[in-house]
Amino acid sequence: MTAPIDAAVARLATAAGTTTPCPPVREFLGTQDIDAAYAVQRRLRDERVAAGARVAGAKIGLTAPSVQRQFGVYQPDFGVLFDDMLYAHTEPVPYRRFLQPRAEGEIAFVLGRDLDTPGASVADVLRATEFVLPAIEIVDSRIDAWDLSIVDTVADNASSGAVVLGCTPFSLSGRDLAAAGMTLELDGEPVSFGAGHACLGSPVAAVAWLARELAAREQPLRAGDVVMSGALGPMVPVTGGGRFRLRLDGLGEVDAVIEEETQ
Repeated sequence: MTAPIDAAVARLATAAGTTTPCPPVREFLGTQDIDAAYAVQRRLRDERVAAGARVAGAKIGLTAPSVQRQFGVYQPDFGVLFDDMLYAHTEPVPYRRFLQPRAEGEIAFVLGRDLDTPGASVADVLRATEFVLPAIEIVDSRIDAWDLSIVDTVADNASSGAVVLGCTPFSLSGRDLAAAGMTLELDGEPVSFGAGHACLGSPVAAVAWLARELAAREQPLRAGDVVMSGALGPMVPVTGGGRFRLRLDGLGEVDAVIEEETQ
């Protein structure tokens, strides 16, 4: 299986380095070999770390039924967050870093304890979470026209791009994240609606799933990690500069300011 993995790594690395979308990597890996796709993801992760990047956490993708329907992929996956992917509320995010970006509203968990057992439960997640933040994820795909199978998005680091985090932390104590409604706006106009129950029933349940999967693959979540728990509603295209604002019931709001380069 080495040659197909090498070919997929090379194709995705070239697409990322040139910001030019590439054909799907299922051409090399097939459509069902998820373990091979995660091997590609891990190789690309290791190459980035060797080049100086720092792993800052993890993300779960394809949790919301609305997003699954958008791509015809009906199971969740996960990817890695790197330090250079994280932005703060209103901090300018350069549009040029993306290939085919789309925005989605999420809840970010920041861990105060390790989550490193394959049997992690929602109770473990609640104990391990130091606080949560409203967050906007700018997802992106190296695969041309978002022509994805589960293998393509897994290999491509779960279609990761960037994350914009709110700056006011909220405790989970007594809070029902499944019931939290969200509205995502672009330049003041609502473009996406959703709620916490879209994430595998609750964002807490989604993080428990992620913790189990990562521990089983010997990549456990650690104290200090930022964990993106999945989309609360449909993702929307990012076609240029603009201000996305996420409003979350009981969790405040966060702005992602996408800036185009000016001459």
